[in-house]
Amino acid sequence: MKPIFLVFFIVTLLSGCASNPDKIDAAYVSPLKYQNYDCEQIALEMDHVSHRTTDLYQRLKKKRNDDDVQMGIGLVFFWPALFLLEGGDGPEAAEYSQLKGDYEALRTNSVEKKCSIASHSPEEIIKEEEKAEKKAEAKGT
Repeated sequence: MKPIFLVFFIVTLLSGCASNPDKIDAAYVSPLKYQNYDCEQIALEMDHVSHRTTDLYQRLKKKRNDDDVQMGIGLVFFWPALFLLEGGDGPEAAEYSQLKGDYEALRTNSVEKKCSIASHSPEEIIKEEEKAEKKAEAKGT
């Protein structure tokens, strides 16, 4: 009976951890939301959404890393501390998903209106930032 309890306990704790932001899917946003925007408005909104998404990605990633550290410490040193894990994704993950959907809807409108927008997607910005961080870490070691 004890092994079943232990498995249930570990699964319950792990399900309370924050999700990896890479695994959060975009919410569906209808392109009709932005259908009345002209190319300039689409470009400005894409830029805003892209930067906000990137900021939320960094917060969610930090939250996930913090949960991982707390989980590791709790498992090694003091398992009752695991009950204090904040866990869950919260409103930031929901907003992140929504913004990813908004970006896709904006991009769809941009293509339909044949706008020539040189905006970077949130994923591109995140990848560039992570490359820059890795380069900085490599120089520091």
